[in-house]
Amino acid sequence: MASVDLSVKPPVGVGLRHPHYEAALSRAADIDFVEVHTENFFGEGGASLAVLEQAAEHYELSFHCTALGLGSAAGISTRAVTRLAQLVARFNPMLVSDHLCFCWVQQGDRRIHAGDLLPLPRNAEALAVLTDNIDRVQQAIGRSLVVENISTYIDQGGHQWPEPEFLLRLVERTGCQLLVDINNLLVNAHNAGLSAAEDYAIAWLDAIPRSAVAEIHLAGYTPVAPGQLAVDDHAAPVSDQAWRIYAHALQRLGNVPTLVEWDNDLPDWSVLLAEAERARDIQRALQAAEA
Repeated sequence: MASVDLSVKPPVGVGLRHPHYEAALSRAADIDFVEVHTENFFGEGGASLAVLEQAAEHYELSFHCTALGLGSAAGISTRAVTRLAQLVARFNPMLVSDHLCFCWVQQGDRRIHAGDLLPLPRNAEALAVLTDNIDRVQQAIGRSLVVENISTYIDQGGHQWPEPEFLLRLVERTGCQLLVDINNLLVNAHNAGLSAAEDYAIAWLDAIPRSAVAEIHLAGYTPVAPGQLAVDDHAAPVSDQAWRIYAHALQRLGNVPTLVEWDNDLPDWSVLLAEAERARDIQRALQAAEA
């Protein structure tokens, strides 16, 4: 594998969730950015926007959408796109991202949200829907959108391409970039019954060119026995397996921002910061090895 320059410190951030607001905003922590779920800030004014204003005084912001439903044939919400564009114009975040999924369906004259990130068949029809919806969002926000690979619990089939190839076709058609979620790769490998999940994740990463990736996500999921369904619950520390894959990802992809997520069974703020510091430790070890 060709070497990449890791001499510049890649930014490391954490997901900012409500229980950590006081600790995170009372004084700046030793992190480079925080990620927020944009739908929590779509209201006009009020306390939520004050939180973003205060966060922006201490950290760079990253906007992570959870409900646009980029692969929805029923289309995406005009209100959501408009509100997202307003937030982007106001706060100028370092990244704006969402997921490779669908969540909106049309039932008669009603639009219904599924309440989850549902997987897409990797075929030409889904690619066309994604292309149209991503182009609409990018035109509204005036920048490239970053699209995340998701965890899946069933494989409905209908695939023309492996996931990395499908993602690269999407990048080529839309000019979007990719958010590589390492935990999602491990969840999917477990749920597919693969015995070598780490090898699967590394091969997946090796199929993605460096230029396509804008961010890496790290998280942990509650361990389950082989044969049981693993859920991407973001309720555990990053696993040793995921840290090893992360080191490979840095060598493969270079100085892309890293985000540590923890959404359920939240620990103390200090524990989340220690996870971010471990990402920095791996970065430093790779830098030292290259020196």
